[in-house]
Amino acid sequence: MDRTAFKKLLLEHCFTHVDKKENQLRTRQKVLREALMDETKSTAGDKHETGRAMVQLEQEKLGAQQLELKLVKETLQKVVLEKPRERVSLGSLVKTKDHYYFLAISAGVFEQGATQVFCISAASPIGRHMMGRKRGERFVFRKSTIHILEIE
Repeated sequence: MDRTAFKKLLLEHCFTHVDKKENQLRTRQKVLREALMDETKSTAGDKHETGRAMVQLEQEKLGAQQLELKLVKETLQKVVLEKPRERVSLGSLVKTKDHYYFLAISAGVFEQGATQVFCISAASPIGRHMMGRKRGERFVFRKSTIHILEIE
């Protein structure tokens, strides 16, 4: 499989990760809506008000998570796979002595056969160290020297 096709699989993995998170948030939103309706039906005074306030607080947290997820999805949509790369940038597949990294979003590990690729955000600690570096460069991360062997 050529590298562009492999990177497309990585990008699909990232989109699937985001889709799963969106589905979880939608499910949570539905549960909270139902809980709020149940609290609205209740007439238990202070207990009722406390319950409504807690549900509304959870809804606000959920709203923030949905906004964050929207930004993550927008980042994914900016990833260009076919562009040749001399420096590590969004959409790069980076090979080091020990690991492969795909710079897009934090989406866990993608596995195909014996190959493992860590899907990381450019804003992650190791992603920030890699961004802008060239093939052959080294950097220290968590007391280990990382050597960039290839950038695709």
